[in-house]
Amino acid sequence: MPFYERAETRIHYQEAGSGFPLLLIPGGGLNSTIAFVTEKGPFNAVEEFKGEYRCIVADLRNASGGQSSGPLEIDRPWDGYTDDHLGLMDHLGIDRFLVMGFCIGGPFIWNMLRRASDRVVAAVLAQPSGFRPQVPDLFYQNNITGWGPPLCARRPDVTMAMVDAFLSKMYRSNPDFVFTVTRDFVRGCQTPILVLPDDTPPHPYEVAMEVARLAPNAEVSIYPWKDSKEHLQQAVTHVPTFLRAHQPAAAAA
Repeated sequence: MPFYERAETRIHYQEAGSGFPLLLIPGGGLNSTIAFVTEKGPFNAVEEFKGEYRCIVADLRNASGGQSSGPLEIDRPWDGYTDDHLGLMDHLGIDRFLVMGFCIGGPFIWNMLRRASDRVVAAVLAQPSGFRPQVPDLFYQNNITGWGPPLCARRPDVTMAMVDAFLSKMYRSNPDFVFTVTRDFVRGCQTPILVLPDDTPPHPYEVAMEVARLAPNAEVSIYPWKDSKEHLQQAVTHVPTFLRAHQPAAAAA
């Protein structure tokens, strides 16, 4: 079980397959772990893509059920996680890579593009998280009950007051759109994007489609794509087709 360590942060990750690097960011909110990609998600992304790509996936820092840990960076919650993603790729000696993120992986990818767009060759946003005005406090409430208490039980150095401050900064300081970037940023983003929309409270269809309309090099997969095995397979097949079209020619050869 390999770990990447930086200062007080320790990230558990796994690799499978070979080829051009593909960072897989699991869903599950702040309890995002490797198991989402391999067992609990819509499909086993590692099994699907390891024949063509060097798949890299990690437990999110401080996720319940995961093995990654680190401080609560209350003033920079999104950037703390992006430090982990980019730091892991640095640790593995990877400069440029593809990325696919589920759920919370959507905001993470946008933050990664904001900070290091030159490193991300193309990105897939599957059932991405976004702000839904009908339930404006959804993410704070989900995590203050489902993530904060287990974390405090494991970590005597973390209090619920710290959790409240962290989640408030993360989800209440910029409660709009995809949380991490503006619509103007998406309009100007030249990175190729593939969107696999969903329509559940944390994965609003409207936000996914707005991203697809705004981003100049965006594609959209079929919708719905999780309602049948046939549709799921069509969406899963669309992902490597999209990635092949955009990865460097030498790597694709």
